[in-house]
Amino acid sequence: MQVTITGHHMAVTDALREYVEQKLARAWRHFGQGNEANVVLSVERLVQRAEVTVHFQGKDLHAEATHEDLYAAIDLLADKIDRQVVRYKEQHQANVHEGRGRRDFTDMAGASPA
Repeated sequence: MQVTITGHHMAVTDALREYVEQKLARAWRHFGQGNEANVVLSVERLVQRAEVTVHFQGKDLHAEATHEDLYAAIDLLADKIDRQVVRYKEQHQANVHEGRGRRDFTDMAGASPA
């Protein structure tokens, strides 16, 4: 998983970068097939905002969290994206096991699988 961490109106320190990667690693262990994740940390007056967009094959997941403390916002963000990844994993596995993930060639006009 390629994670890009950027800051908006702030500098992203190494400590922040490591904290974000550590917290989001919990979500990636459920389903590590995402192509990339973009994390944006920003400061708007007294509110700290953290948001992430994860690009999976065929689906994008997005979560945002705000708090007075940036580390608390990152914790909330990790919880939200973890729930979304688990839900996506369950739906994806159900589709694959029920055969909805593959194309049914018998419905095509007389074509048979090669």
